[in-house]
Amino acid sequence: MKDHEIVNIGKFIFGLCFALGNICLFGYLITRNDGFAAGGYMLLIFGTIINLLLVIGLLVYGIADRSKFKPCLKAISLIMINIPVAYIYALIGLSLISK
Repeated sequence: MKDHEIVNIGKFIFGLCFALGNICLFGYLITRNDGFAAGGYMLLIFGTIINLLLVIGLLVYGIADRSKFKPCLKAISLIMINIPVAYIYALIGLSLISK
């Protein structure tokens, strides 16, 4: 796999999870439909699992092929940006639902 393909995987997963989180949060804020809140909760669960498996896979690939280690770390760092965003969105969502 080429270096830019590895980084593009990280960008894609980051963008996908970020977009889905925004859809769930702002969908609930605009419509007050509980389906968006449930979707956001499911996204937290399944997104965490998918992101964790991808990070582990990239880390193993980077260790196995030392020439790809740096692009793998770049992709992992892009994916890790979702952690504080997901935490903030979860706090916002929980405070909105508890009202």
